Amino acid sequence: MENIEQVKQFSEAVAKIKAELCKDVVGQNEIIDNVIIAIIAGGNVLLEGVPGVGKTRLVRSLGRALSLPFSRIQFTPDLMPSDVTGTNIVEKDENGKLNTKFRRGPIFANLVLADEINRATPKTQSAMLEVMQEHKVTVANETYVLEEPFFVLATENPIEQDGTYPLPEAQMDRFMFKLIMTFPEVKELANIVTMTQVTMAETAEAVVDGETILKMRALAAGVPVIEEVLMYAMNLVSNTHPELPKTSETAKKYIKNGASPRAAQALITCAKVRALINGNYNVSYEDIDALAAPILRHRIKINYNAVNEHLTVDDVVAQLIKENKKLSK
Repeated sequence: MENIEQVKQFSEAVAKIKAELCKDVVGQNEIIDNVIIAIIAGGNVLLEGVPGVGKTRLVRSLGRALSLPFSRIQFTPDLMPSDVTGTNIVEKDENGKLNTKFRRGPIFANLVLADEINRATPKTQSAMLEVMQEHKVTVANETYVLEEPFFVLATENPIEQDGTYPLPEAQMDRFMFKLIMTFPEVKELANIVTMTQVTMAETAEAVVDGETILKMRALAAGVPVIEEVLMYAMNLVSNTHPELPKTSETAKKYIKNGASPRAAQALITCAKVRALINGNYNVSYEDIDALAAPILRHRIKINYNAVNEHLTVDDVVAQLIKENKKLSK
């Protein structure tokens, strides 16, 4: 009975967050759902989309709805790691004595928008991704722990590739989701223009706080996963590896490199959150299938056969799901 009530409260809290985000972001429902799932699950998101589709607005609005501090880092080729994490500075006190003081960088916020992360050099990217993974900053042998919840939404512009430093596969793996933010439809575009004529500022109001998010995360961690569903998810990830003896025909034909164990971890962690959002206290096959594309699309590398047949990564993932369903019956 207690679980039923907790699931209901969880679902209602997410519905409130989504309602507030929809005040500022037109359309993009799947993006909003997955960003909410990621922040509750404790992961980070890589968001791909052309300029002006509302990436910054989404994170600002999220900060308002969750009542959490927000910061934006504009990545450029001359950005140094210390510009992200912070650095030690020397200051004089009232007695004229010199003291070293740590000045925190923009990474010290609960919600961080890493804008055009592929424009920064590998050295700066590595510093950023290390903080994302460890949730702490180390400067001159001093470690500073970031306040939870900590969430990074990094953006990439898929059009411009000049002067960029693509993230290596190992670094991409640190993002829980890769989401594709598409250009709005004509009606949505009209709504965006109408809304921004009234005000360019975000109008979302605080409905939950950071402590509530952490409680929701703890509740999601306790959601049970039956053996059949767990193995279904594990087989889906395993079947992305063409080198394994018992792999899928899709992997043998279309995949060059498969997903890492982090993909399997993300699949189960996020499926638990999605189950609670939908009012269920157990993970279903549908939860796994719905999250497969955003979790796998940046973790698998398709080969020349797929490119030659004009297949995208999402097309290959869809085939993997279809094949996995047949094998699980």
